[in-house]
Amino acid sequence: MSEKTVEPKYPEIEVCFSEIDGNAFMLLGSVRRAMRKAGIDAAKIEEFADEAKSGDYDHLIQTCMAWVTIT
Repeated sequence: MSEKTVEPKYPEIEVCFSEIDGNAFMLLGSVRRAMRKAGIDAAKIEEFADEAKSGDYDHLIQTCMAWVTIT
């Protein structure tokens, strides 16, 4: 049975996690910077950050994947 792939909210924004220290704050900051660079509204960026910080490390990763394309 294959897993269903869900399209991120902003698929045009790509962040390469393999080039970033795996520290949660580094990952979060990288996604926030990419969103800012792409012109995403500050309120949406904060919505993303609040959601990403609302759980554990795995939740943060899943939230990043739900919002942007992770390569």
